[in-house]
Amino acid sequence: MKAIPDENNYIVVVGTSAGGMKALIKLVEQLPKDFPAPILIVQHISADATGDALLNSLNKIGKLKCIHAKHGNHIESGYIYFAPSDHHLMVEKDGSLLVTKGAQENRSRPAIDPLFRSAAASFGNKTIGILLTGYLDDGTAGIITIQRCGGISIIQDPADADYPDMPTNALNQMKPDYCVPITEMGGILSTLMIRKSTKQLTIPEDIVKEVKIAQRVLSDLPSVNSLGEQVPFNCPGCGGVLWKMDKGPALRYRCHTGHSYTAAALLAEQTEKIEETMWTALRMFEERKNLLTTIANGQKGAMANSANERAKMSQVHIDRIRAILLTDDKSSISDSPI
Repeated sequence: MKAIPDENNYIVVVGTSAGGMKALIKLVEQLPKDFPAPILIVQHISADATGDALLNSLNKIGKLKCIHAKHGNHIESGYIYFAPSDHHLMVEKDGSLLVTKGAQENRSRPAIDPLFRSAAASFGNKTIGILLTGYLDDGTAGIITIQRCGGISIIQDPADADYPDMPTNALNQMKPDYCVPITEMGGILSTLMIRKSTKQLTIPEDIVKEVKIAQRVLSDLPSVNSLGEQVPFNCPGCGGVLWKMDKGPALRYRCHTGHSYTAAALLAEQTEKIEETMWTALRMFEERKNLLTTIANGQKGAMANSANERAKMSQVHIDRIRAILLTDDKSSISDSPI
């Protein structure tokens, strides 16, 4: 496949999660067979999913060929490239695809931000970013990056989204070029394809560095230090130091190995790790109580009384931990649709 021409063609990148299949079908069925730009899509799916159901649906109803992205292939107009499960999808300046097992971003792989960021850094004002239905806020930083590089931002109207969190969170951080229902996006894209692009902006250095980190080209501490300041909590993905990013309105964190989180995603990941630890603690206290009860039953006098008292105290801890675990905390919600 030949790379798209640098001067005349746009590249369209799309991000979605929960509710994404329905939304993507509504979007793709509007596009003509001769649509003059490649389309790259990230939908959050679980690591053991194939994504074939979505590909088959898009190929059945759409006029464009939808395929799984393959590392090293070059993008071509008229094709839709779908990020494989458990892999990030990125694109380079020459139009070649990067399909990698890099660190999760916003608790996801594939994640939306790496695709949006790489497209913005590679194609600048020729990039059109579309953010659709989903939970949490993956894609917010990415679509802001597209805007900072001179590209065009399109966000689904939250009232039109099955899961409005993702578009709503993006709208809380920036003003897009378009905020419309999906049914209007096909016409907008066709109009944009024939519109003369604006003057190319210089790609900010922080965006270039983040792209290199995601590609695992750059991971040295001085480079990450230049993106922000260290904070007093660790990366839940690897246990390393986190930096708070200085650029962009959204509150974001990154470690030097590549994990990246919005504040909401970081809180959700911390909550999940705490829950895992609490379940382990519950099991250990229950085993401790059972052991102490067994000891008490086999002893007499002071030793039996001591074991019984310690078993009762273990039950107190068990009740407290169980009460915490039964508390409803929606910050740990997962947005993987499969």
